[in-house]
Amino acid sequence: MLLPIRKSIKYDEIGLVFRNGRFVKFVGEGKHWFFDFQNALRVEVLCQRNPWIRSEDLDQLSKAASLADKAVFVDLKDSERAFVWVDGRLDTVLGPGLYGLWNQLRKVEVERCDANELRLVRKDLLTVLKNPSAQRFLEVTEVAEGKVGVLFVNGAYQETLASGKHVFWKDVAKVKIQLVEKREQVLDVSGQDIMTQDKVTLRLNAVLAYRVVDERKFVESSQDSGQALYRETQLALRSEVGTRNLDTLLSGKEDLARNAKHYVASVANSFGVEVVSLGVRDVILPGEMKTLLNQVIEAQKASEANGIKRREETAAMRSQLNTAKLMESNPVLMKLRELEVLETVSKTSNLQVVLGERGLCESLTKLI
Repeated sequence: MLLPIRKSIKYDEIGLVFRNGRFVKFVGEGKHWFFDFQNALRVEVLCQRNPWIRSEDLDQLSKAASLADKAVFVDLKDSERAFVWVDGRLDTVLGPGLYGLWNQLRKVEVERCDANELRLVRKDLLTVLKNPSAQRFLEVTEVAEGKVGVLFVNGAYQETLASGKHVFWKDVAKVKIQLVEKREQVLDVSGQDIMTQDKVTLRLNAVLAYRVVDERKFVESSQDSGQALYRETQLALRSEVGTRNLDTLLSGKEDLARNAKHYVASVANSFGVEVVSLGVRDVILPGEMKTLLNQVIEAQKASEANGIKRREETAAMRSQLNTAKLMESNPVLMKLRELEVLETVSKTSNLQVVLGERGLCESLTKLI
């Protein structure tokens, strides 16, 4: 003979009664007797302090009308996610599946989301991200200040993201974000061997300043738009140097840079880039060419110095000639000049002068 089954249910517990594996009813607080003559009865006692229903028969419980006001059941499809709030605090983030929670002793709220929308935008985003379960379902991308993020979903462009934190659902689609610097950037175009029109090989360093104006075009036009811009700048400089001889190049670097910038700007537009400036920083010549140029410059400077010296000597002789002519035609000027000489000599010597009627030239001068 089978004895009756006795179950004591506490105030925070609930008893689930199954017969032949099928849910029959629930029983609340108190002492209960169950008579099982066919050994087909099973009573499962669950604590409601933990809101989560841990039962192998959750699918049956979710369909039981008698539990509708005692528990919350949520069945999430593959494209659905949910936030579970217990007593006003985020408890967990749920993925696809069937879940049940007791809501008699705890305040339970379930917020369903469509993951096909992909991007998660919430006012309480920081609270959600602090929850450990969020890392399993959410992917976070930080776009730094001064940059933008170009968003591609399954290989197709979606939108351009501003700086800040952006959150997406995982395992829904292939998400790719390419970061693009919006501030002005400087590209150092390092030295490359270039031959001028007069067959002189030199190395030229340049600096290119640019900014991205079309982020989508910048990331879609080339696998590496920065490298492509570097290459086009090199080609432009090589082309400009090849049409100039060395002297023209050295004296017209600004003109070379201006022409190269015009070409690079037209090409850069197809990359979504605006060229701000292009300047030639260094022109590096081979050692022997430096020596030759130094010799040429030294000879030029020596020639210029010699010409200046000759011009000064000629001017001095011309001035003396003009003075002599004036004195020859004007004896009074001659006498004045003689007196100036005497004044100068008298400052350094004891001088006695005897003047005759015919002037100083015919006078007797005695130096003591």
